[in-house]
Amino acid sequence: MSYEPLLLVPGLASLLVGGDVVVRGASTLARTLGISPLVVGLTVVAFGTSMPELAVNLTATWEGNSSLAFGNIVGSNLANIGLVVGMTALLRPIPLDRTIVIRELPMMLLATSAAWVMGSDFVAGRLPASYDRADGILLLLFFTVFLYYTVREVHRQRVNHLLAGTESYTHEERGGSVNRSLMLIGAGLAGLVLGSEWTVKGGVALARGLAVPEEVIGLSVVAIGTSLPELAAGLVASARGHMDLAVGNVVGSNVFNLLVVLGACSLVHPVPVPPGGAGDLLVLAVFSGLLMVVALSYSRRILRIEGAGLLLLYLGYLTTRTLLS
Repeated sequence: MSYEPLLLVPGLASLLVGGDVVVRGASTLARTLGISPLVVGLTVVAFGTSMPELAVNLTATWEGNSSLAFGNIVGSNLANIGLVVGMTALLRPIPLDRTIVIRELPMMLLATSAAWVMGSDFVAGRLPASYDRADGILLLLFFTVFLYYTVREVHRQRVNHLLAGTESYTHEERGGSVNRSLMLIGAGLAGLVLGSEWTVKGGVALARGLAVPEEVIGLSVVAIGTSLPELAAGLVASARGHMDLAVGNVVGSNVFNLLVVLGACSLVHPVPVPPGGAGDLLVLAVFSGLLMVVALSYSRRILRIEGAGLLLLYLGYLTTRTLLS
């Protein structure tokens, strides 16, 4: 009997502890710098929790398992919307900051649309469809635009904070607090990555034992496993009332996955769109559009019933996709 399924218990424990530490560090960092938790969620937390996707997919692409990389990227983004947002909203309705509705969600939708168009080579008669190095460069360039607007928002909030005269730290105190916050975030992210790695190992071993296709493993087991950091951080943030941090983490992570992870993998080696991949991209675009529609309703709040709807749609699609493969 393999020992790998036994890693699930310490893996889940590591995810919970890591999520709590990340949220504590992120909320302290936002308070110290005078910026919103949303911005910290969009950047530090989102990019940090997306490191498992980057590591898994670069390794898979380098070793020639590009179908696993594609399934993991698309599947992880689907899990972020259906699983993470769905379960977080079930725990507590999610109020949405105006910035997330008018800028960040449209950017995520734009990134998803760009990935969909680039992965639809078959429309132009170019088969097999794939993401080549030119696509990778474009995706990374799109990310620099996202990063520019995010950094500009950080600067704007910081200036407003200083002009308001609400700075309560000396230069030395602020530097020490920032360092402590970053150390907490780093330690928490390490726990999240370790926990997701243990969970993925167990899940992949079981799936391969059942002869599940590689792209389905990437779309389901590995995708959910590498989304566990976002789920853990989102649930802990929701429980502590830091809803902006939870939403920012999902949006930033999805943007990072599509523009940086897929872009970087395409530079290493062209990433082919596997059979059924075009449908997965279309479903991801639909889920992103649904999240945008939900965000615009009910005074910018994601209600429990809407979270339940996203979760059920995700589980339904995942079950159908697995059975048809």
